[in-house]
Amino acid sequence: MSEWLQSGTEAEALEWLHEAGCTDGLPVVIPTPDRVARLVVATGMPPDQSLGVMGPAGCTATIEKVATAAVMAGCLPDHMPVVVAAVQAVIQDEFDLTEMQGTTHCTAPLLIVNGPARAACGGISGGYGALGPGYRANASIGRALRLAMMNIGGARPGISDMALLGHPGKFTYCLAEDEENSPFEPLHVSLGFDPSDSVVTVLGAEAPHSVMYSGDADLEDNAERLLKVLSIGLTNLATNNAVLGGGAAVVALNPDHANILAQARLGRREVAGRLADLCRFTVGEMKTIHAGFAGKADPSTVRSCFADPSQILILVAGGGGLYSMVMPSWCAGSHRNQFVTQPIVMNEFCEIPVASS
Repeated sequence: MSEWLQSGTEAEALEWLHEAGCTDGLPVVIPTPDRVARLVVATGMPPDQSLGVMGPAGCTATIEKVATAAVMAGCLPDHMPVVVAAVQAVIQDEFDLTEMQGTTHCTAPLLIVNGPARAACGGISGGYGALGPGYRANASIGRALRLAMMNIGGARPGISDMALLGHPGKFTYCLAEDEENSPFEPLHVSLGFDPSDSVVTVLGAEAPHSVMYSGDADLEDNAERLLKVLSIGLTNLATNNAVLGGGAAVVALNPDHANILAQARLGRREVAGRLADLCRFTVGEMKTIHAGFAGKADPSTVRSCFADPSQILILVAGGGGLYSMVMPSWCAGSHRNQFVTQPIVMNEFCEIPVASS
């Protein structure tokens, strides 16, 4: 069990947390015993239950420690199923958490939520501005994972977290798929889950890269033009996906762009396959910019940015219009920065009374 620190006022406690490096730089909710216990109770699990070990510090992520991070992030009890699942996801070996926390790359865990948990866990947004301000569940859940990675995993900027600049997603990086406005089956169904399942998919990703395309239904190659634009944003020669290859990436299509592809009778698998075909370079092209990474292969040799189309995660989110987003990744670590999926367990979680203060 945790040892509790004493402070005269919450203002003093906040300053102590800042000085101790326990915050993300923004004010946090003070994790008093009552507040932490409330979120522990919401999980339906004992406070000392272990979810696994978080690197690079190698500390055990107990339910109580995770609840402490969630309190600090401003989470409600309803958010806890996703927070717990997100921690379980990044602890999986395939996620390479220790390596990801120590890289100089700007990677941050992007959480994609599918299934009933989108509504049941506080209303996680997948619509207009889903990766921006204004959505408590998105902001608090993603922030809880970050604070856990710092205070349990031990990631400290310039000490163990060696990202040269980082990006704002390292504060919080969470959204839902807009399944209702998608012409495709939900992402988690494509990954082998049932529509009724709740799932969080996590990938260490760069900040979103805006991709602009103005559709024209009169063009026979309307969908192909959109795919070419997406491929340019996804794996231009400035990205790790192009230079290192072998990793995963995310394409967040706005509903209008998704419909352009669907009207061309392209499903999620066909879109990923065509993008994988488009995301290729010759060794000669790479040598003009990255001679050290190009190696000594024949300049005409073609390199693929993705080992398999399944490494391209495609979801539908955001408002309709000109802009979609792509999120390249790090492409390193023992497992080459793969995405992981974790079921969100809902039936073990408990409803608790509204706090009186």
